[in-house]
Amino acid sequence: MNGKTMKRIAEAMLGVLLVISLGFFIHAWRQGHFQSVASLRAYLQTYGCIGPLALILIQALQVVLPVLPGFLGCAVGAMMFGATHGFWINYIGISAGSLAAYWLARWFGENLVHDMIPMDEYNKWITWINGKRSFSIMLFLAILLPLAPDDYLCYLSGLASMPAKRFTLIILLAKPWCILFYCLFFAYLI
Repeated sequence: MNGKTMKRIAEAMLGVLLVISLGFFIHAWRQGHFQSVASLRAYLQTYGCIGPLALILIQALQVVLPVLPGFLGCAVGAMMFGATHGFWINYIGISAGSLAAYWLARWFGENLVHDMIPMDEYNKWITWINGKRSFSIMLFLAILLPLAPDDYLCYLSGLASMPAKRFTLIILLAKPWCILFYCLFFAYLI
């Protein structure tokens, strides 16, 4: 399976999830569940674990297919499931997607990454990675900070000589802080 096929499959999965989500929200709106965040939250709870699982999958896919910014899912998770549950839902989804992007790059190589990342972005980041002595420290800081191009860096890390264990530790230790910031911001300040 080549990179373009993988990208089409991921795009189709994301499209189906978004259509289902849109249909779900249109149905909820027609039923009057958008009167407040509390009423929508109560409505979502009637679906049990389907809502959180869908958001986990969407968050993982938005990393694998870098089209949607991750903070949108963080906002939805925090507003619909609260700061704590929203944090865990987003953390699990984004971490899973980050690890998937790393391994996809490892298994399928540069051709997949060229298909996932625009060529000008790829050249910019590969030049940056090759020019740094300690890519691990730079990756940790980029993953830690909001609005960094995490998705691209996950793919590029899979191409770099970074061991999987180190990449996993960086994702697990640095990623929660940015997600926590987004979840707290969207749950309490908006």
